[in-house]
Amino acid sequence: MAQIRSPAVAGTFYPGDAETLAKDLRGYLAEVAPSAEPVPKAIIAPHAGFIYSGPIAASVYARLAPARGRITRVVLIGPSHRVAFRGIAGSLAEAFATPLGNIPLDREAMGRALQVPGTGLLDAAHAQEHSLEVHLPFLQMVLGSFALVPLVAGEADPDQVAAVLEAVWGGPETLIVVSTDLSHYLDYAAAQAIDARTCRAIETLDATPMAHDQACGRVPVSGLLLAARRHGLAVQRVDLRNSGDTAGPRDRVVGYGAWAFTEALLSDEEATLRRHAAFILDLAKTNIKHRLETGSPAPMPTMGPAILAEPGAVFVTLKKQGQLRGCIGSPTAWRPLAADIADNAIKAAFHDPRFPPLTAPELAGLELSVSVLTAPRPMTIASEADLLAQLRPGIDGLIIEDGQQRALFLPSVWEALPDPRQFLTQLKLKAGMAANAWSPQFKAQRFTAVELK
Repeated sequence: MAQIRSPAVAGTFYPGDAETLAKDLRGYLAEVAPSAEPVPKAIIAPHAGFIYSGPIAASVYARLAPARGRITRVVLIGPSHRVAFRGIAGSLAEAFATPLGNIPLDREAMGRALQVPGTGLLDAAHAQEHSLEVHLPFLQMVLGSFALVPLVAGEADPDQVAAVLEAVWGGPETLIVVSTDLSHYLDYAAAQAIDARTCRAIETLDATPMAHDQACGRVPVSGLLLAARRHGLAVQRVDLRNSGDTAGPRDRVVGYGAWAFTEALLSDEEATLRRHAAFILDLAKTNIKHRLETGSPAPMPTMGPAILAEPGAVFVTLKKQGQLRGCIGSPTAWRPLAADIADNAIKAAFHDPRFPPLTAPELAGLELSVSVLTAPRPMTIASEADLLAQLRPGIDGLIIEDGQQRALFLPSVWEALPDPRQFLTQLKLKAGMAANAWSPQFKAQRFTAVELK
């Protein structure tokens, strides 16, 4: 007999009979103005009782309606409110039930999630948990039929959550839903102040762990932000209110927000690079291997994508067990892209002054990425504060210069240094400047990069 996870909060957080529930859902969704925005790949939505957070949740769920029939898998992750545990918990159930019907679980996708260390099966974490359940009726109403991957986050870090999301990321058939409320039980003004801070983190894709008072779902939120940055997603705030705006008093409110994460449209050049990523990465790897075996660079390919013959600037990064093993590149394009890839691959492997030359045994398990840079553009800046305000975390690479001191950070460095001030400070130190260095001669250029790995 199939194991069904029965509703725990039907009749309290939302209506317990199907007719009333469907009517309420249609009412919330009907209040949302039509949007021409693209269908999100991921959303953040609240999980309180519908009377309090239903309108905010509906604001982002309405954007999924055009994908009815296309989205066939929903990865739903929220915080644990009742059971304390470490890691991320999946479920043994065959289906999750709501008054609108049963939702089957995607066992194959769940199996992939369970391959991530720290992820396991714990039905006790799901039995009474409302942070997932309250989203299911909205999903049923806007998507119709789909399979579910329910995950409850206990004590975990953003990297673990991001790894689980990566395992089930999928394509356009997969939607990721992160469940969280914001500040809890503060007066109206105090709640708005804290929620504004949380908004800044979400909207700059700052995956630094949030404070406990910012969001009950801070663990899955931070993991999504890290994954979103890696996938180049754009984030948009859809709604931000609290219970004082919907159905409660203003002396003790709970904050609610809704965000949509969409896949950025690729330029023609980026689409071409990503289409030929395997060829480009193989070119870098082949040159490193050929140098190890023969002591000389590999011959340039006589065939391949036309873009390799065009001028290009790349950085080649090598890692071993997640740790940097070499990184060398060209800040500006001055030779064919193929030649720049080959030369910088060899330099990263054998001539990075921070590391000894790569050895043959290190080839096994070597992680290689190629970042193709756009042309640097000078920034007009009046002060350090002005520079910090203009930076786009997760997007901009940065070159700074003051006299003879100069340094560059790739956009990928934002993963380790998500705070703009910290990012700039560490870049100054790399250039040999003081952390508080600033002068009228200080110059900055920014660029973007297509990272292939």
